[in-house]
Amino acid sequence: MELSITRPDDWHLHLRDGDVLKTVVSHSAHHFGRAIVMPNLKPPITTTAAAVAYREAILKSLPANSDFSPLMTLYLTDTTSPLEIKLARESQVVFGVKLYPAGATTNSQDGVTDLLGKCLPVLQEMVEHNMPLLVHGEVTNPEVDIFDREKVFIEMVLSPLVQKFPRLKVVMEHVTTMDAVKFVESCTEGNVAATVTPQHLVLNRNSLFQGGLQPHNYCLPVLKREIHRQALVSAVTSGSKRFFLGTDSAPHDRRKKECSCGCAGIYNAPVALSAYAKVFEQANALDKLEAFTSFNGPDFYGLPRNNSKIKLSKTPWKVPESFSYASGDIVPMFAGEMLDWLPSPL
Repeated sequence: MELSITRPDDWHLHLRDGDVLKTVVSHSAHHFGRAIVMPNLKPPITTTAAAVAYREAILKSLPANSDFSPLMTLYLTDTTSPLEIKLARESQVVFGVKLYPAGATTNSQDGVTDLLGKCLPVLQEMVEHNMPLLVHGEVTNPEVDIFDREKVFIEMVLSPLVQKFPRLKVVMEHVTTMDAVKFVESCTEGNVAATVTPQHLVLNRNSLFQGGLQPHNYCLPVLKREIHRQALVSAVTSGSKRFFLGTDSAPHDRRKKECSCGCAGIYNAPVALSAYAKVFEQANALDKLEAFTSFNGPDFYGLPRNNSKIKLSKTPWKVPESFSYASGDIVPMFAGEMLDWLPSPL
């Protein structure tokens, strides 16, 4: 069996910098036409000038003759100015502003402490310039159970935000719960959407502990109950335009995963399309795969769909155990396992 689909885009990607960037960017560029690149570096990408410089570093790291296009984002802080939003829109290389609640995930310590208290002028400017807000949807209150942080964020932050700014374009990134699915479906189509990762479609929280602690299945937002995984599968395979591909591929050195206090993040760029295809196949919804991977994202962002195609072949292939770089190696999702669907350019 073979499928030919419009070349997909990745609407949520971590590329890091330095030697890691040079190692991982080719995996995304091989499969995807464009990617929304996350800004949580050290230091974070908080200005348009920094975003432009980071984009140049990514382009220089691409394989020869690659036409992959990085779509840059800014890292929202309590002190981001409305002028920066104007500069970002005028740059034509920045396509979103990322909200990290302070302390929510990797390199989020410089994030927002009070969105509706400290960022109102910036949010209004984003409405005026049609600049999407890309949301890591979790509260960071230590009294809230880690498995409930998305649900509480919707209640305490996201719902009031959408009510106050009904014209603001919002992407709820890497949704993990039926609560998020219901919220996105309740909002005005075209204003609020969500990305969904391969790991949250194929794994549940048991995958963290089966056979011992599994650090390479640890990500944030953390994997949830099976009932939530099923809700996500139903949402993405329904044909709804509100959900689209966002891998949240997040490379970390093996030593930072396999240690006493391991980093959150799953490196899935090499296997993401194979995983998505398997999910849609199992749901008897392969006819809806192309919209999820290739249409819904650019349509939401107001960008043209890609013109080129890729092929997905029902050909078994083995995922490498790891990918080496100058000072270490990175373990991918499904390391050493056999997958069913093999993507390749047309």
